Amino acid sequence: MLAVHHLGSGYKPLQILWDIELSVQEGEWLALLGPNGAGKSTLLKTIVGLLKPFQGEIWYLGKEISALPVHEMVRLGIALVPEGRRLFAGMTVRENLMMGAFSQNDNGKITAQLQRVFDLFPVLKEREKQVVGTLSGGERQMCAIGRALMSRPKLLLVDELSLGLAPVVVDGLLETLVAIKQEGVTLLVVEQDVNTALAYADRGYVLREGRIVKSGEAKQLLEDPSIQKDYLGY
Repeated sequence: MLAVHHLGSGYKPLQILWDIELSVQEGEWLALLGPNGAGKSTLLKTIVGLLKPFQGEIWYLGKEISALPVHEMVRLGIALVPEGRRLFAGMTVRENLMMGAFSQNDNGKITAQLQRVFDLFPVLKEREKQVVGTLSGGERQMCAIGRALMSRPKLLLVDELSLGLAPVVVDGLLETLVAIKQEGVTLLVVEQDVNTALAYADRGYVLREGRIVKSGEAKQLLEDPSIQKDYLGY
C-alpha cells in the first residue's frame, strides 16, 4: 500500500531522516518504534505532506505522491492523528469532527461516517456539543482519531497514541484501533510503549537517529535481545 524509498527529510537546513526504506502492506498494523528524537514524527509528517522530502520517493497504491499537498493526500485516503492531538480547543466535539470531513462532498456519507465515529466512541456522542478544551486527555485523543476517520481513510497514521494517557484509557484506544483495522483500515502507529506496540502490531520498524536500524515481524522484534535490552529493560 505504501512504500518509502531512500527518503531523506527534516526541517531545512536540518536533516532528520536518512535513507529511509519502509513499506506498509494493505490491511496490516505496522508499529514504528524508537526513542525520543529518533525522527518518528518527522517521518509521519513527511508521508502526509506536511514536510517535503529532501530526497527519495513515497509511493501509495502505485502512485508517487511525495510532491502532493496535504489536502490531496487526504483525498487519496491517508489521514494523520498528530502528536498532541492538535484539536481546535474552542470548538465543539462535533465541529472538530466535521473539520475532518472537508474532503467529502456526499452529505449522506458524511452522516454515516459521523455515526460510525460515535459508534466507536460513544462518549463523543455524549459530548457532541461540548467544547473540546474541556475534555479529558483520553476524550481528546478519541476526538482526534474520530476527526481523522471522518475523511474515510484507507491508511491511518497515529502519532504517539498513548502520550500522557492512563493505561486503562490506552487499552480502550488500542481495542478501538483493532476494530478500525477489522473494518479494512491499514494502520501505521507510533507508540512509546514497545511491549504494547508489538503486542498489537503485525510488523515493526525501529528508528534511531533518523535511520531504520531494525525491522521484522512483531513477535521477532519482541524476542530480539537488543530490543529487550534497549526498550524493555531485560
